[in-house]
Amino acid sequence: MSLLESIVYANELIRMHRDANLPLVRFHRAVFGVLAIRVNSSERERDAQMLRSLSSILIKNASLYTKPIHHLNPPSKTDNPFGAHSIRAYSLLSLNDLRDNKGATKQKTRKGRGIGSGKGKTAGRGHKGQKARGTHKFGFEGGQTPMRRRMPKRGFKNPFSLEFQPVGLGKIARLINAGKIDSSELITMKTLKDTGAIGKQIRDGVRLMGRGSEHIQWPIHLEVSRVTVRAKEAVEAAGGSVRKVYYNELGFRALLKPEWFAKKGRLIPKAARPPPKQMDKVDSIGRLPAPTKPIPFPSPSPA
Repeated sequence: MSLLESIVYANELIRMHRDANLPLVRFHRAVFGVLAIRVNSSERERDAQMLRSLSSILIKNASLYTKPIHHLNPPSKTDNPFGAHSIRAYSLLSLNDLRDNKGATKQKTRKGRGIGSGKGKTAGRGHKGQKARGTHKFGFEGGQTPMRRRMPKRGFKNPFSLEFQPVGLGKIARLINAGKIDSSELITMKTLKDTGAIGKQIRDGVRLMGRGSEHIQWPIHLEVSRVTVRAKEAVEAAGGSVRKVYYNELGFRALLKPEWFAKKGRLIPKAARPPPKQMDKVDSIGRLPAPTKPIPFPSPSPA
């Protein structure tokens, strides 16, 4: 067998080993057996050295295709516990060889640990001065006008702005058809929250929108914070009513979570009056605890 034939035959063994998933130990024995024939029959020392280096390269390449085999021969109960029970197959990647790339991690600089460290004595702060002795207020720039005061102001935040959570008539109609809301009783903001019509964060109240107003075919009575013109006309056209009520922050807590006051051993607070700027935007003060019957609007007096 020539040197070229030995190389071709060894490569063929690698391919067979990869396709058949043969144990690595058997593959080593086969490759060494083939190469030993060439080495023993070689007449020149150069061919022998080349074949020895070739064998190590082929075995390394073959180990790339090797799957970890924990035990080729499982140990029996009668074996010596201190003896070798099995032959273990090895690959180039092992869990105990995992480590970060070079330069991926860096040790923390330890300051004030002697002059030999390069960060001893003054620890990189230099000699004397404000920066060497202590700290200063965040944003302080040595006495000059700081950046936060040099930048111009843009816009403003209205402290009297209100944020209402919208809910459409179409969603309320779907909940009534699903049986989650009783249309014969008063629908309050607590009812809308408990049935999932609105979210949990009710900041300044609920605004009733006219989306899906064509689905309202029966009279319903609601108490919300705000209502659009379209929604009010649709509810009143079906024979219902909408009342705009006012609750402050404490009032909303008493309306939505009355059990909180019982847990704390407190009484339900009285409903607060709206501020002067909201007097003309609401119809009445909210009732506590949550009401179940609507308040009828006063009939207009004859002229």
